Amino acid sequence: MNRTEFILTTAIILFVAFAMGWFANWLLHRFTRVRQSDVADLDRMSQELHEAEETRDQAITYLQQREAELTNQLNQTEAELRAAMDGLREARQEAEELRNQLHGAH
Repeated sequence: MNRTEFILTTAIILFVAFAMGWFANWLLHRFTRVRQSDVADLDRMSQELHEAEETRDQAITYLQQREAELTNQLNQTEAELRAAMDGLREARQEAEELRNQLHGAH
């Protein structure tokens, strides 16, 4: 094999290798390419997820506020109940003292 045949053979081998690489690259991109409709679907799902997270955060905030209000109302009701029970206890003691005084006077 002389020098010209060697150069020609090497050039053909390199060209074939280049062509095969280019074809493999084209084939890979052909099958892995993302379509515009897929991107649009992902954008839509992302927006819906964002809205759902905002709605969830709003619901959590509302529930926390409502829980705080109900806890406050419960505490007030318990305080009123304690005050009423104390008043009732005092009234019973007073009534008992009045009965004792009335029975002691007879």
